[in-house]
Amino acid sequence: MWEVMSPIALSLVILLLVLGGIVFGYLLRRTLPRHHVSKETQEVVRLGAGLIATIAALVLGLLIAAAKGAYDTRSTQINQVTANVIVLDNLLTQYGSEASPIRKLLRDAVNPMADRLWHEKAGGPFAATSQGEMLYVAIYGLSPKTEIQRSLQARAIQTVNELAQMRLLLFVEADNSIPGPFLAILVFWLVIIFLSFSLFYDLNTTALAFLCIFGLSASCAIYLILELNDPFSGLMRISDVPLRSALGPL
Repeated sequence: MWEVMSPIALSLVILLLVLGGIVFGYLLRRTLPRHHVSKETQEVVRLGAGLIATIAALVLGLLIAAAKGAYDTRSTQINQVTANVIVLDNLLTQYGSEASPIRKLLRDAVNPMADRLWHEKAGGPFAATSQGEMLYVAIYGLSPKTEIQRSLQARAIQTVNELAQMRLLLFVEADNSIPGPFLAILVFWLVIIFLSFSLFYDLNTTALAFLCIFGLSASCAIYLILELNDPFSGLMRISDVPLRSALGPL
């Protein structure tokens, strides 16, 4: 279910669960017998909550670092794709007028490639675009007449292969989402932590307001992880403008 929800919707659900933990702790405190809220019991619960809080903090930190690393990697890959497209066009320009139709094919292939990169989700078989296949065949079918043209053709074929490899890497990493059970356990830890905050103490307006702010901060951390983990949509979406505008008109 969480896989079809947007990061902001899932974060709001997590915030409600955390706030529900605060309310449940407050209600539980009012129903427990007095000997169940003794100093010794409070100390045991405080130590256990501190242990869980430490583990949750470590996990959140690791998840943020991993998500940021994955986001930077995909951003670098998109920059590499853009650079390869520009290099390929320059190679074809240097080849001569015979490559002008191929340069047009390259321009026709950029937007479909960008559309697939920004809207593609893993789960089905990888399929190359027809424009990309036509571009490769056209470059391979060039008939170089000089050593320079032969060298330019070889470099162009190598660049197209690099584009295809980068495209495949982006496809493979398109569904690198956080496992559902892992996220569920993390949320469970957060609920337990906030439940312990309201279990043994009276909540005045100030304390309740700050607990809500702390819960919002925890859900925002998870929202940040989810956003970084899906760099082709959402508020932190990698821009597709540089790739689409990499090549000017012929």
